[in-house]
Amino acid sequence: MDISIHTSSLPHDDPEESLVFYRDVLGFEVRGDVGQGKMRWITVGPADQPGTSILLAPPVADPGVTEDERRTIAEMMAKGTYGWILLATRDLDATFEQVRAAGAEVVQEPTEQPYGMRDCAFRDPAGNMVRIQELR
Repeated sequence: MDISIHTSSLPHDDPEESLVFYRDVLGFEVRGDVGQGKMRWITVGPADQPGTSILLAPPVADPGVTEDERRTIAEMMAKGTYGWILLATRDLDATFEQVRAAGAEVVQEPTEQPYGMRDCAFRDPAGNMVRIQELR
């Protein structure tokens, strides 16, 4: 079998703020932007990895989602427990400083984890956990 990861999805509640974070702060290129207002689906990814993308999507666009589910999703996003992603970089300290300087909410400064990796964590504008590990 030949399977690769093409696109993973993260929710957004403000497409403009999410676009600024992923494009301007993390440096991802914008590959697609469809819809309007808060109902926008924005595809971003690293310029040197054209086959891998993140879809920033409105979390409750599915017409089958109930009002109770919409409230639960909104509550989970507000707490930062709905979506997350793990990224990697060769220079964790420089990446951390750049993201922090841009005003992102710091969850964890660069730390050597007991399970053998060094990483840090931020929240994106929608509350999603963005962990960044250091490649060795």
